Amino acid sequence: MNDSTNGNVRKRTRADEVDEDDDLMGKNGGGKGLKGLVTSLLLLDEQDKCEQDEQDRISVEAKISMEVNHRKKTKAMVDFYSEVQDYYSEVEESDRMKRKKSRLAANSVAVAAVSDGLQRIENEKSNKRGGDGGGGSGGGGHHRRLWVKDRSKAWWDECNSPDYPDEEFKKQFRMGRATFDMICEELNSAIAKEDTTLRTAIPVQQRVAVCLWRLATGDPLRVVSKKFGLGISTCHKLVLEVCTAIRTVLMPKHLQWPEEETLRRIKEEFESISGIPNVVGSMYTTHIPIIAPKISVAAYFNKRHTERNQKTSYSITVQGVVDPRGVFTDVCIGWPGSMPDDQVLEKSALFQRANGGLLKGVWIVGGSSYPLMDWVLVPYTQQHLTWTQHAFNEKIGEIQKVAKDAFARLKGRWRCLQKRTEVKLQDLPVVLGACCVLHNICELGNQEMDTELLTELQDDEMAPEMALRSVPSMKARDAIAHNLLHHGLAGTSFL
Repeated sequence: MNDSTNGNVRKRTRADEVDEDDDLMGKNGGGKGLKGLVTSLLLLDEQDKCEQDEQDRISVEAKISMEVNHRKKTKAMVDFYSEVQDYYSEVEESDRMKRKKSRLAANSVAVAAVSDGLQRIENEKSNKRGGDGGGGSGGGGHHRRLWVKDRSKAWWDECNSPDYPDEEFKKQFRMGRATFDMICEELNSAIAKEDTTLRTAIPVQQRVAVCLWRLATGDPLRVVSKKFGLGISTCHKLVLEVCTAIRTVLMPKHLQWPEEETLRRIKEEFESISGIPNVVGSMYTTHIPIIAPKISVAAYFNKRHTERNQKTSYSITVQGVVDPRGVFTDVCIGWPGSMPDDQVLEKSALFQRANGGLLKGVWIVGGSSYPLMDWVLVPYTQQHLTWTQHAFNEKIGEIQKVAKDAFARLKGRWRCLQKRTEVKLQDLPVVLGACCVLHNICELGNQEMDTELLTELQDDEMAPEMALRSVPSMKARDAIAHNLLHHGLAGTSFL
């Protein structure tokens, strides 16, 4: 009985031991599985972290490489342009010396001719006195002049007549008689010439008229020559002389960065247009067609215009900032047409002033071809825009339109800017600067422009290499966009 009982107890004990071992093995197996899972998760996290660090490193290296390449390109372009300027300076100096020698030779010939003529007259008078005993005057008061081709000045004489209608005068010279007379008066001391014994000087009014008509029509110099009854070379010389005088005498008076009081008024006017505060200017860059230069052709090659027009195009750039009335307050002229708008901006005096802190706390609005900076405000350009961003672009577009319209009037009023001209490349900045000054004079003088003269701009905006130059400016733009929508100043086109 006892043996049977002891046997049963031993059986139950072994069974319990087996169950306990199974439970212990199950527990140990579950612990190992959980530990392996945690280890795998940690390894995955570590791998993700390493991959993220590697991506960040690659991104930083790419950014540094892009900045280095950008600086190299900029330096190469500056060096290249400096070489071009040096070359043209040498060419200009050589041409100047040639012209000086030619003038000296011509003057020597003229003096010799006059001396011979006077000598012949004296000989004739002597012979006459010897023949008739000294009677008769023989025309001793006559002065010999250089031979000049007889050309008709009837058209200019008609335009210069007091009875000539002012509307017709404005159609020919893009401004009324009063504005024309004001320009002649201000330029008189710089361009007036005196009569000589050889020829009569060209009047100041005719000198200015030749220049204005040439800029307004863009017609070839041979046409200008026939209109005004002057030689082709004389007309070319007059255009450059008057343009130089305009840039020297009139530009400091009519094209300058505004004073503080004027800036305050400009801010108020731009804010009333768009709702965006602290805007002091609207900026745009256009291209002026030129004849293919003899050197550095690639620098002036305009790839975008060439592809669009299916015709090889070369150009130089004009960057301008305008106020709400479309009056230029700053211009940068003459950089090669292959340079994108952001690089032209970097080369401008405006950029240097901004780096010096003179544009702190204000905005100049530009298009999508400019980078977002502490002082340059541009639209959003990513593909998927929010309603707030769309509304902001709608309002900033109204400010951009001010500059585009101003350049359209500039090119429409002075049509030489639409055509390739005979003016040498090194002289073009002077001519273009004169056109900008004359534009301001007409705008400030409320000289209405014929709608038939308006032209459509064909400048392609390309995204800059570095679209974002300042993180604080990005936050400031977002704040402006939210403020416009919150106060109901934008977004009406979506309702």
